[in-house]
Amino acid sequence: MSTAHSDPRIQLACQTIGAVSVVADRTLPPHLLQLIDTRGNTYFAKQHRSQARYVQETHAYLRWRRHLRDHAPELVGRQDSTHTLLLTAVPGRSGDALPPGSAEEERAHHHAGAALRTLHHATNRRSTEDMGDELAGRLRSWVARADLAELLSGSERHLLLQTADELAGTRMDSAICHLDYQPRNWRVGDGFWTFDFEHMRRDARLRDFARLEFRHWQAAPQLREAFFTGYGSRPTDTEQRLLERFGAIEAVTALVRGHEQDDVLLSAHGRTVLSQLS
Repeated sequence: MSTAHSDPRIQLACQTIGAVSVVADRTLPPHLLQLIDTRGNTYFAKQHRSQARYVQETHAYLRWRRHLRDHAPELVGRQDSTHTLLLTAVPGRSGDALPPGSAEEERAHHHAGAALRTLHHATNRRSTEDMGDELAGRLRSWVARADLAELLSGSERHLLLQTADELAGTRMDSAICHLDYQPRNWRVGDGFWTFDFEHMRRDARLRDFARLEFRHWQAAPQLREAFFTGYGSRPTDTEQRLLERFGAIEAVTALVRGHEQDDVLLSAHGRTVLSQLS
């Protein structure tokens, strides 16, 4: 994507906040642009390739962001025709840049738990069977995609489909969930902020812990403890078993996405989680 004045992100910013300059940052992915206005305020302009993701993230900012209170950027402007968002920049460092094992990392997980609690508690619905049926269907569809790519052995396929059968009809609480809640989507400084809402929707409340459970907490249980201290409650034994079942979704989606994107690390993560379920 160009950073010339024909760039929709710059056009949206100029129309919304006036003249801006581009802040050079080679660490940003191509769809993001950091901008600064004449008063020194900084912003991020984000252009989605997918209309569906744009619609989902826009809806999240307009409808659900308020439940995160001061823990999320603000939506400043949007342009539907180019799938572009203009957001306030939040200060601090990325959560995945914190020193492993540090007190700072532990505090970040504590604050992350507290922030997520505000979203979940404001949007929680008591348990029904509908969510279990929906997740069972979603898991089966991912298994079908993995089958097409010949990513699963017969025993692995059987295990995943058995888990889908177990999820079907299972009662579980739902809430509005971030669904990619992990340190790379946090900013930590004088406060705590989370962003990247393109996956946000109503889902099983416990699913919002899955990325942390299977990607970050296995090797660092003190971070799990810090998170749930901030969240204000820990999963019951029944909920923990359900969270472990969600590992099946985590595994097969990582395998498929890793294969499609030629991402060796993501594929390896999927294999690791799948082996833990066996």
